[in-house]
Amino acid sequence: MNTAQHSPAAAPRIDVAALLAALPARIAGIPAFMAARDPHRVALIEDDRRLTSAQLAQAVDSVAALLGEQGVRAGDRVMIVAENSIVQIVLLFATAKLDAWALMSNARLSAAELDAIRAHAQPRVTAYAVDASPDARQHAQRRGALPARSIGIDIGAWSCAIDEAAPAEPVEAASERQCAALIYTTGTTGTPKGVMLSHRNLLFIAAVSSRLRRVNTGDVVYAVLPISHVYGLASVCLGSLYAGATLRLAPRFAPEAVRRALAQERVSIFQGVPAMHAKLLEYLQTNGLPWSAPQLRFAYSGGSPLDAALKSRVESVYGVTLHNGYGMTESSPTVSQTMIEAPRADCSVGQTIPGIEVRFVGLDGVDVARGEVGELWVRGPNVMLGYYRNPQQTQAAVTEDGWLRTGDLARQDADGALHIAGRSKELIIRSGFNVYPAEVEHVLNAHPDVVQSAVVGRAVEGNEEVVAFVELKSGAKATPAELDAWCKERLAPYKRPADIKVLATLPAASTGKILKHRLRELV
Repeated sequence: MNTAQHSPAAAPRIDVAALLAALPARIAGIPAFMAARDPHRVALIEDDRRLTSAQLAQAVDSVAALLGEQGVRAGDRVMIVAENSIVQIVLLFATAKLDAWALMSNARLSAAELDAIRAHAQPRVTAYAVDASPDARQHAQRRGALPARSIGIDIGAWSCAIDEAAPAEPVEAASERQCAALIYTTGTTGTPKGVMLSHRNLLFIAAVSSRLRRVNTGDVVYAVLPISHVYGLASVCLGSLYAGATLRLAPRFAPEAVRRALAQERVSIFQGVPAMHAKLLEYLQTNGLPWSAPQLRFAYSGGSPLDAALKSRVESVYGVTLHNGYGMTESSPTVSQTMIEAPRADCSVGQTIPGIEVRFVGLDGVDVARGEVGELWVRGPNVMLGYYRNPQQTQAAVTEDGWLRTGDLARQDADGALHIAGRSKELIIRSGFNVYPAEVEHVLNAHPDVVQSAVVGRAVEGNEEVVAFVELKSGAKATPAELDAWCKERLAPYKRPADIKVLATLPAASTGKILKHRLRELV
């Protein structure tokens, strides 16, 4: 396998102005476009259920009519409580067809979390994917939701609850100003914020990311990243369908299901967060199972930092490069990714995608020197409309001239590649020295007994300490003392954890991303 570094010239040339001009006005244009191009191609697979492009377009029209009968108007919010499923995608496009906003919610959230989101967003209709998700079924029963009428195409049963008092928002004709999706993110604080993403935000990322990955009508994409999360929504779901590929939907990550799909279902693209790749390798190793992925041509990691040890292990097993990238909900999500023609040996998150500008800003508000670490600022067609019903937070996040302050610390190589140092809020200052949690995590993750780790700061009198939480492989016996000795050989004294705690599992979101605010509560 070739992981030599190449110049960014190897990346495909994209005329951003022409691409933007060619995008449909709404994401609901994707199913119609697919049906016109190849009506009999299988677009969606969910276990034994599958829909062709023509059936998907027909189902979207029928469900849009049903939502209209329930009183959904342009500017209303439709809350979709689901796990990855055909009915979820049909509801997404049907909502967009009415110029309502799709409020994408993961059914695995707690009742309290969903209630808080509903109270803030005030959806006209809350739809539950009761057939595809046991958790959605429980939420539907709790809310007294009623079954929706069948449409004659098997998309899976769903129920809905109506709030006739919910107000509608104004409608914008321009695709860059009309909200398509509302995604609530906990970020680093644990307090949900509703990120408003426009039709152009999502379509731009769908078009660019699929073109950079060379997605085509022959691809089968394993969609296990939650479509309720922006990475699964924009890049995996919309990007794949926009390019005419087939989506193989999986409601949640299960190593055996992934192994079987890659071996037997012609899966050619597998995107995940680092924890998914780590747990899949651990499962294969623990059970002595062979690797078989005869059609796999592209594997990708994103959503949280990738370390060199995991990248190396994944590539040796998968037999293909593990590509990496960076984004956030507020940037729809992609800011940068490694290019398929230019695989990298390091853990850079790659070049900025076409059409995106970046800056690296110091604490004094002035751009730092090239190669220095600063807060990453981003500008382009991917930047959100803002936070719903929160102009103060929007103003704090996006400058008047359109720069999104990401809150992440990063630097840029001479060849244009970005490296993420960590969250500015997660930076630990130990005895006057900066400690980036990702650096300590990379060392711990390289230990043969470790699946994944997370590092946070702990305030002590006049200083901060480094605290590490570690999840071990099944049957592994590494002790905190052994892990401390491992760190001692590989880290400067000020970077070494003062405390290493071994947990059975690290708290994680449905995407697999580690929830550090929960760990800070433990500290």
